[in-house]
Formats: sequence, structure tokens, C-alpha cells
Amino acid sequence: MIWLLNIALLILLVATAIAAVFSRDLLAAVIILSVYSFIMAILYTQLNAPDVGLTEAAVGAGATTLLFIIAIRRTSRREEE
Repeated sequence: MIWLLNIALLILLVATAIAAVFSRDLLAAVIILSVYSFIMAILYTQLNAPDVGLTEAAVGAGATTLLFIIAIRRTSRREEE
């Protein structure tokens, strides 16, 4: 039964990766990558690596997302006319 959850998480992982690549808005792409990182943390925990899962959740879904959002806010947006 656990393998069914792992397969569902892997499919969701691929879907979020594709959504992040094709996203036109940078903020939306950062949020999608945060979800991607959180799914990876769940998968690491499922694969009996809780230390790696906890690190992925803290760094990947937490700190990196925060740094990306700060970088987006500090840059100016150029619109094509």
C-alpha cells in the first residue's frame, strides 16, 4: 500500500516540475518549486531517511523559497511593449 502512495507522490512530483518549467510568472514558479521541495521531503521520509527529509523541508521548502521571494521583490519587472 505504501508503494501506491510513493507512485502518487512521484507523479505529483513530475507534474509540479513541469508546471514550474512552463510557468510564466516568477512568483508562481517559486511557489510551485516550494511544493516540489515539500513533496521531495515527504518522499525522503517515506524512504526511511528522516534526516534528509527534515533538511529538505527546512532548506528547500523554507529558506530557499524565502530567498527567492526576497530576490523577486527586490528586482524590477520589465514589461514588453
